[in-house]
Amino acid sequence: MFSFRIWGSNLGIDLGTTNTLVYAKGKGVVLNIPSVMAVARKDGRILAVGTKAKEMVGKTPQNIIAVRPMNDGVIADFDIAQKMVRYFIDQVQPYRFLVGPKLIIGVPFQATKVEKRAVVEIATQVGARRVHLVAEPVAAVIGANLPISEALGNFIVDIGGGTSEAAITSLDGLVVGRLSRVAGDEMDQAVIRHLRNHHSLVVGEQMAERIKIEIGCVCVPAQNEKMKVRGRDLNTGFPHEIEIDSEEVSSIFSPVVDTICEMIEATLEESPPELSGDIMERGICLTGGGACLRGLDKYLSQRTGLSVFLADEPLLCVVMGVGKLLEDRHLLSAVEMTPSSKH
Repeated sequence: MFSFRIWGSNLGIDLGTTNTLVYAKGKGVVLNIPSVMAVARKDGRILAVGTKAKEMVGKTPQNIIAVRPMNDGVIADFDIAQKMVRYFIDQVQPYRFLVGPKLIIGVPFQATKVEKRAVVEIATQVGARRVHLVAEPVAAVIGANLPISEALGNFIVDIGGGTSEAAITSLDGLVVGRLSRVAGDEMDQAVIRHLRNHHSLVVGEQMAERIKIEIGCVCVPAQNEKMKVRGRDLNTGFPHEIEIDSEEVSSIFSPVVDTICEMIEATLEESPPELSGDIMERGICLTGGGACLRGLDKYLSQRTGLSVFLADEPLLCVVMGVGKLLEDRHLLSAVEMTPSSKH
């Protein structure tokens, strides 16, 4: 027997390149899992979603493919993304409903009309009665509890898996913004390239991500941490193990971090004078998983001469922002990117 309700739950979704988070009205964050799906090549049957699918990346036989349907913050594989979103919604509301849920979804602020249309189409195909799109930096400002509706400049830097976004907001709107395709995934790729070129060691995405999380940093810490890394020796083809330390990883990340810093500096240069004064007083707020890289806040502060602080829950800011908009129709009306789609 299944349960039945007239109305589907209203949901806020951070459909990220690395992780997808879902906020249910009245409940808070109810889902936070990797944006990965494993499917059978022959018939497209879903074999695993989320953490289990992520564990399969780089380990699947020819008849199974582990897919990340999101790339650079937008949909790269429409069919897989649709199946994934439907699965996520079924997880948080495992009942049938007569009237579909209202969905508020965060997307990159520079998403094209085609990219935004793809998100709306997927949402409506999985049963949403109404879809609102909100720029991720705007949602992050709201989720970080910054005063978005006041005549004050808020400088937010959201570093996700596929994109980094720097934005200045004021009076419910985005005043100046920049987007870079260099973010957390590029850090992983930099590790993979470095180990291949300097140690003749081939590693996969999961090992690269582990290195980033465990000993990744911008500035070398007082205690130089070390880590054993296993992969395939490029010369012999056999399994091999080496040891790397925080100092080496810091040098690997340096070009990636510099690109993000240049994006931030370019945004500051475009800021209106009055808002520049606010930013000097209030500083820069960091959100997103990439913002958790150790030493990034101090390095940015040195580069810009401004105070830089990490949001209380950097990984949750976007989903908390879209979640708060579920409770505030007037603010949603002021900040949404496009008119809602009614069906």
